[in-house]
Amino acid sequence: MVQVTEKATQRIRQILAKDGGAGLRLAVQGGGCSGLSYLFKLETKERASDHVFGSSDAKLLIDPKSFVYMDGLTLDYKESLIQSGFVIDNPNAQKTCSCGTSFSTE
Repeated sequence: MVQVTEKATQRIRQILAKDGGAGLRLAVQGGGCSGLSYLFKLETKERASDHVFGSSDAKLLIDPKSFVYMDGLTLDYKESLIQSGFVIDNPNAQKTCSCGTSFSTE
């Protein structure tokens, strides 16, 4: 299961209203200083195999291979004077880099 906070849901809704699309994809790809990194991408359509979270107008889409690394994850959105963006709390991540964009499960 993946939890999407209300702030993250609102931000996904804003992105989809502005740019269109069926949902916002969150995926894992190889790379980054810790071995795996997160990737956000607008999707024009949902895949039959996707795990879908959020509401009907603010869908977060995760493919089955990425979901293995994200089960239990919480997606939030934070804004401050210095920066704003999605914040990922992944209990499967054993190590993370200092910038928080890559992780390792070993």
